[in-house]
Amino acid sequence: MFAELALAALAAQSPLISIPLGKPKQVEQPRAPIETAGPAFDATCDDNDDWDKPAPPVRIHANTYLVGTCGISSILITGSDGHILIDSGTEGGADLVVGNIRKLGFNLTDVKILLHSHEHFDHVGGMGRLQQLTGAQLFASANAAPVFRTGTPAPGDPQAGLHPPFPTAEVSRIVRNGEDVRLGNLKLTAIETKGHTHGAMSWQWVSCDVSAVCRTMIYADSLSPVSRDDYKFTDHPDALEAFRASIKRVGTLECEILLTPHPSASKMLDRMAGRSPLLDPNGCKAYSDMLSERLEDRVAKELAK
Repeated sequence: MFAELALAALAAQSPLISIPLGKPKQVEQPRAPIETAGPAFDATCDDNDDWDKPAPPVRIHANTYLVGTCGISSILITGSDGHILIDSGTEGGADLVVGNIRKLGFNLTDVKILLHSHEHFDHVGGMGRLQQLTGAQLFASANAAPVFRTGTPAPGDPQAGLHPPFPTAEVSRIVRNGEDVRLGNLKLTAIETKGHTHGAMSWQWVSCDVSAVCRTMIYADSLSPVSRDDYKFTDHPDALEAFRASIKRVGTLECEILLTPHPSASKMLDRMAGRSPLLDPNGCKAYSDMLSERLEDRVAKELAK
């Protein structure tokens, strides 16, 4: 009784005094958590690989978000000093990417750097549009930079001539293999992966949540042997060896969560819906093995003709 009266008197004399009860536990309230947004993505897309079909944004892990469409990935990585976006989708799809960034509550002008996978219109056709809306700088590989400036695939591209030009974009910096792109607390490492195009890049970074659970993320390029009808990979031995080396390189990467420019290429619907594990340390190796088989099958068919 005496102790209670003493505490009451002390509180009356010094209203700013408080009795510490311990630091409250930090509770994370993620935007578009994969536990709910992943199944929503699965239900919306339902095996539909349409490049411009709208899809909800999904937080893959920590500060890494999928903000693209059902058929085309766009990856938003948020940071203390601004955000990095990899791939824009098509010219029309860029507005869907913008809508998803806004749905997550992020400001477009906080997107400071734009990066790319490979320089085809379905993945980078909206870069010019995103530059206008965000004011971000575009970093590109040396071989992709001329494509952004002209909107036209390079003459040696296996798909050159198949698609119409896309809107141009201004390249602010050339990024080379093994180089780090830094923005505040963000660091992404560029990995040259020539093959599907000459300027193709893959990206590696680490995402950590508030509980200090960190995952190594890989955004691996398509690396599929798709071409126009008259193109033969066997007619370009140097490019073919670079293609093989790129596929092998992807298979050796430290990789816990694999993402790809086409969600279907890394079975994202199954993984986001919980039918397959999202976390797979063998994911890049399995992806590399699948791509190698596809390329060698293509080579065998060309040699058999």
